[in-house]
Amino acid sequence: MPTRSTGAIAQDWEPVVLYKSKPKAQDLRNPKAVNQALRSGAEVQTIKKFDAGSNKKTAPVKNARKLEEETEPAALEKVATEVRHAIQKARLEKKMSQAEVAKQINERPQVVQEYENGKAVPNQAVLAKMERVLGVKLRGKRTSK
Repeated sequence: MPTRSTGAIAQDWEPVVLYKSKPKAQDLRNPKAVNQALRSGAEVQTIKKFDAGSNKKTAPVKNARKLEEETEPAALEKVATEVRHAIQKARLEKKMSQAEVAKQINERPQVVQEYENGKAVPNQAVLAKMERVLGVKLRGKRTSK
C-alpha cells in the first residue's frame, strides 16, 4: 500500500485566472461570428476595399497604342521576292531538296522553307551559307518590307 506523508496538508488559496484566447482573424470574418457580434451589440469594424465587388476592367491608357507604335518598328524586313526565287531556282537546278540544302548549310529544313516562302527575316550569315552551297549571289539584292 502507498504511504502518505505525515506532514500537514496545506492548500493554495491564490486565485487561478483563466483568460479567453484572442479570436483569430479568420474567425472574425466568419459571417456567423459577425452576426453574433451584431446581435450582442459588440463593435464590428467594416472596411471598404478599393473597387471591391465590381467587375469593371480598367481601361488601358488611351495613348498606349500610339506610344507602342513609336517605340517599336511596325514590321520586320522579310526576304525579297527576287531572293526567294533565286534560292528556289538554284536549288532546283542543282536537283537538291530543301532538307539537303539545310543539311549542307547546317540549319534546320524549316529555315530553308521560310526563306523560299518569304517568311524569314534575312540573316546575312545564313544567306552567305546558301550562296556557297547553291553557287548564286543572294546578298546585295534588296529586301522588301
